[in-house]
Amino acid sequence: MPDPMVLPSQAADPRGPLLRAVVRRSGAVRVTRRHRHARGQLLGAEQGLLSVDAGSRRWVVPATHAVWIPPDVPHGLRSHGPFSGWSVYVAAFACLDLPGESCVLAVPGLLREAVVRAASWTGDVLDGPQARLAGVILDEIRSSQHAALGLPMPQDARLLRVAQALSDRPDDGRLLVEWAEWAGIAPRTLTRRFVTDTGFTFTEWRQRVRLLKALELLAAGRPVKAVALDLGYGNVSAFIAMFRQILGFTPGQYEALMR
Repeated sequence: MPDPMVLPSQAADPRGPLLRAVVRRSGAVRVTRRHRHARGQLLGAEQGLLSVDAGSRRWVVPATHAVWIPPDVPHGLRSHGPFSGWSVYVAAFACLDLPGESCVLAVPGLLREAVVRAASWTGDVLDGPQARLAGVILDEIRSSQHAALGLPMPQDARLLRVAQALSDRPDDGRLLVEWAEWAGIAPRTLTRRFVTDTGFTFTEWRQRVRLLKALELLAAGRPVKAVALDLGYGNVSAFIAMFRQILGFTPGQYEALMR
């Protein structure tokens, strides 16, 4: 198990500062087994995708979003690629008017910058400016838009293996029958269970994991054509059509929103 983002005693202690923030970067994939603690947690990536499970839910989440986990909810994560991420741990008493269930939130720039600043704090007592910035972070969590971008992960172990492989390589173009053979499951069973476990067909799920990766690449300034090719699309038009069908606007319009 990797080093914890903060000491377990700090995550579990109801005393201490209103919130603790930490930013962690490494050259390795991060896998954190399910655990729980007394503080609420907002966690996200600076880049790449994260698979997060919290309670009975699993999501794939892009760097433009984060997952809120209320106090005492079992959770774990897996990064797809080297981990570069951050977490905010909120004292339980301050979580009373924050979301009561695990959810995916959009991360505005103000929240991201405030977390980076808070990660530099040391000590267990916040001074006046720190306390005010902590209040801003809580306000941003409270008001951030809930997003349907988090992609549910299947519960079936064989399907989960497929989903994790596609999250690692969204451009992998293997057909459904090839994935079924790779996972040791009948194609019809894979088709049926994907819908049962995630609410999406296999094709829809793969489109969405590609979409999540596309959002990250576009936000980083990569050209639309390059993103389409990176994700395994034979032509840009097919990528733009998928993007517009799911989100209701084109990649170019999304880029304008990110400026």
